Amino acid sequence: MRTNPVKRTLRAGRPSFGTWLSLGDLYATRTLARAGFEWLTLDLEHSAIDWSQAAMIFAAIADAGGVPLARVPQGSHDYIKRVLDAGAWGIVVPMVNTVEQAKTTIAAAKYPPVGNRSLGGGMHSFNFDATPEEYFQGANEEILVVLQTESPQGVANAEEIYALPGVDAIFVGPVDLRANMRRADGSEATDAEFEYLLERVIAAGKKTGTPTGMHCMSPESALQRAEQGMQFIAIGSELKMMVERAQTILEAVQPERRAKDLARY
Repeated sequence: MRTNPVKRTLRAGRPSFGTWLSLGDLYATRTLARAGFEWLTLDLEHSAIDWSQAAMIFAAIADAGGVPLARVPQGSHDYIKRVLDAGAWGIVVPMVNTVEQAKTTIAAAKYPPVGNRSLGGGMHSFNFDATPEEYFQGANEEILVVLQTESPQGVANAEEIYALPGVDAIFVGPVDLRANMRRADGSEATDAEFEYLLERVIAAGKKTGTPTGMHCMSPESALQRAEQGMQFIAIGSELKMMVERAQTILEAVQPERRAKDLARY
């Protein structure tokens, strides 16, 4: 049975760089999976991707030698079971604000007696080059469990959440964290306030021995966060890469017509 190199990298204290998949396109996935990213996360939280698409994308990444991950819509048993049985090597779970939510998520990703994941299927074992029985025996060790801290409440509970057995990494969603820092009057948090919460996340991770990370939009930002001590770091997405390159081309050939600003992608 294949082993999960991302888990080994994180445990060794080294940074691991991956990217996000928003399109659900098999061709784009196969191309990026061969580019050298250590892991690719398929975004099932915000993208219109069905289960059969997801299964083929996980398989394409695994067949190329990469680590396929899935961001689920929420940390429920049903979603986690479906993506793992479809062949994902790990999960990224949004909006984990409490210890109870974290425990539910971890249990759903682990077979008994550690958790309550249901046994069944065979597609998951294909991606690990294993038999179903080998997979059942080894999955608890190889599946990557990443919890997202995306609110001041999650930061307040960070040490308790990060210290739970079975948490492999913490991932900050910067857009949602900033949105959840808005004051009652609608005013935005300052950059200094945002960075202060990130520092608290990193400190909690170091204290509990749990790797932290976040989504960055440029390689420069990713290297900066790694220098701060973060390890599980996503850089952009296939959609952002496509849009940025298109903007660069259009601004070169039609400088009088500024390309539409699609920075959020």
